[in-house]
Amino acid sequence: MSASTSTNGFVQVRPKRVRNVAVPAAIVVFVVCGVAAVMLRRTSNGLLLTVSDQVAMVGIGAVLAGLILLSLRPRLRADENGVEVRNSILTHRYSWSDVRGVSFPEGASCARLELPDDEYESISAIQSFDGEHAVRAMRDLRALRREIGHIEG
Repeated sequence: MSASTSTNGFVQVRPKRVRNVAVPAAIVVFVVCGVAAVMLRRTSNGLLLTVSDQVAMVGIGAVLAGLILLSLRPRLRADENGVEVRNSILTHRYSWSDVRGVSFPEGASCARLELPDDEYESISAIQSFDGEHAVRAMRDLRALRREIGHIEG
């Protein structure tokens, strides 16, 4: 699900436009590495690549494509119990009592949860690149926070 969902005390958001860039980029990287592995059997300077070199090149393409696809993982889930923020690698869960606010600082690439002691958690699921989708997601998240009694402050 790439859209923001807000129904009866539940908000789920995933980045929208990053999919349009990450999937084709991952495919291109993988295909280029595969083609290079096949075409570089013998180089112009006489260097002979073995089958293991070709397999390694395809493997490198797969790893790079996988790293690019990590940009599709971010997700935010919020309900009456708290907020779960999954960025590219790590997932954190916060109760609403630990969330001091939800902000999108000017010039920032993504939103963030304001936490105690001047700390914050970036919300990669809500990206400035997504425009109106990000605005709607912020509205939904703030509305849920108000609805359960944790007013923005």
